[in-house]
Amino acid sequence: MTIEELLQEIDTMNSYRRYGKVKRVIGLMIESKGPESSIGDVCNIIIHKKKKRIVQAEVVGFRDDHVILMPFTDIQDIGPGCMVEATNNPLEIRIGEELRGKVLDALGKPLNQEEELPVGLGKYPTDQAPPNPMTRPSITEELEVGVKVIDGLLTVGKGQRVGIFAGSGVGKSTLLGMIARNTHADINVIALIGERGREVRDFLERDLGPEGLSRSIVIVATSDQPALMRIKGAYTATAISEYFRDMGYNVMLMMDSVTRVAMAQREVGLAVGEPPTTKGYTPSVFSMLPKLLERTGTNQHGSITAFYTVLVDGDDMNEPIADTVRGILDGHFVLDRDLANKGQYPAINVLKSVSRVMNHIVDNEHKRAAESMREKLSKYYQAEDLINIGAYKRGSSREIDDAIQSYPAIINYLKQEVDDSWKFTDTKKELTNLMK
Repeated sequence: MTIEELLQEIDTMNSYRRYGKVKRVIGLMIESKGPESSIGDVCNIIIHKKKKRIVQAEVVGFRDDHVILMPFTDIQDIGPGCMVEATNNPLEIRIGEELRGKVLDALGKPLNQEEELPVGLGKYPTDQAPPNPMTRPSITEELEVGVKVIDGLLTVGKGQRVGIFAGSGVGKSTLLGMIARNTHADINVIALIGERGREVRDFLERDLGPEGLSRSIVIVATSDQPALMRIKGAYTATAISEYFRDMGYNVMLMMDSVTRVAMAQREVGLAVGEPPTTKGYTPSVFSMLPKLLERTGTNQHGSITAFYTVLVDGDDMNEPIADTVRGILDGHFVLDRDLANKGQYPAINVLKSVSRVMNHIVDNEHKRAAESMREKLSKYYQAEDLINIGAYKRGSSREIDDAIQSYPAIINYLKQEVDDSWKFTDTKKELTNLMK
């Protein structure tokens, strides 16, 4: 930096510190008289009890001349009269190549308190605008994920955004672990939002494994943490993905689950005073989702291929969050509880799932084979009840006869052990041979 640039920096520097005082605390919300700040700014609440402690909070709204704050951590010991210091900056995280293999919290700090981030990492804001639509390159290249049913019948492209829709206990985390271990992306960014504390360790050791963790960055915000931390976990994971995309990498972002991010936003909205609308969700939820999900995808430097899990209540695929997310993303995979009960894993219902870019990135032979397998499955399921009770007579329909003959081989193709990994060329070859 030259002397002139340094002097200019000093001239524009704000040398004042602005303070306010906590007036009241109601539920998740802290009201303070001052300081002068803007929406999204981080403030420090200074607690003098036994020993000085600082609690970070974000400005989420204003009421009359009071500032409404939401804390990143618990609000224990905060009371009327505590000093509130404005930083006049939004939340920023430290970021760099050295984060590979790390497990971080929603603020970008190591979850293992014994670890420390390397010195010299740059700072990066968590809240970014989505790329300009005119600068987004088209998706033209497939991304190998190592799962047969996805690579063969629901091919994913580099920069595609996909939703994984399922109820609880159908295998979402296991499928994410398989994709993370087997994918050919340059780096994985995995966000575990609203998970049980027990499941975090299980996912890291059992589903992801040391091999997957070595080329991943994991962000964790468990269900016991404040709503703002769960929201910031999603924003931090997306910001890390954007940083590596701008460096020219092909990034794989996996978020489990976007439903819990929406629930956290609902908590914040209700605390600020928003009216509940569709099934109790506030209007800010439906404005936040497109802003978050549109940040991923392609830009002129690299790509972010994103998998967002959506937890559907009672396996209802038309509930508000599932319906909204499905309309924003470039495809959806539906995990079917009935298939899981039959022992078919991954339990992806091929007929209810779709990849909106598959037809543009695979060759005609692959496309025809995938369409043929879908048709045979559809014909079999249409006649399944008749087949099971013995009411169908062979020879009544040539298409159904063909479907019955092919069904065992198709189901064998759709199944895959958790530790298996398939190359894209082998997956395509087996699919085309099976359909011939």
